[in-house]
Amino acid sequence: MKTTADQYIDTLIQIPAGKVTLEGKLVIPTNARSLVIFSHGSGSSRFSPRNNFVAEKLQKQEMGTLLFDLLTEKEDRNYETRFDIGLLTERLLQVTEWLLDQKEIKKRNIGYFGASTGAASALKAAARLGIKIKAIVSRGGRPDLAMNILDQVKSPTLLIVGGEDYSVLELNQQAYNRIKATKNLAVVAGATHLFEEEGKLEEVADLAIKWYKRYLG
Repeated sequence: MKTTADQYIDTLIQIPAGKVTLEGKLVIPTNARSLVIFSHGSGSSRFSPRNNFVAEKLQKQEMGTLLFDLLTEKEDRNYETRFDIGLLTERLLQVTEWLLDQKEIKKRNIGYFGASTGAASALKAAARLGIKIKAIVSRGGRPDLAMNILDQVKSPTLLIVGGEDYSVLELNQQAYNRIKATKNLAVVAGATHLFEEEGKLEEVADLAIKWYKRYLG
């Protein structure tokens, strides 16, 4: 991956992660100073329409994005593997460390965007990486699945939850109380878990953009 700082990047990449190779799509707008790594939820992939929608909004704000598959096709066919937060966290860590070793990436501020169970792996990875992760956004996430490490997260964390997603909202409120870093809990009125209602995913993207602009630069 040989590029220059002022070059627009839009490419498919293969990332080594232990014994497997993971596929992803890397987009870095011209002169982008930040890169947001997406950690998708169970049963999803880099093709998630909701994550791609948010990613495109970030790219228009000159933020780089990486959407990648945390699991191989074979692994994804195993229902239990989809919910193996420990494995998903290790994959996210391996991908992040690989990116940080790339000359074209290491100078950019790194953030995480986690959806559903992907939020748990993002928070666990951030707790391990410390200040290397400058900001985290969770969309309809399950931060409660990372409850035991939330007090170790140092990255400014934004939890976004639909106002009609009652059970997940309650879990996010519990998780919010455990986080000691800079934090905010944003409730999108009238939205359910997938933010499928008109204009609600747009609100999610706007909230994420504001958070990343503040903490990613």
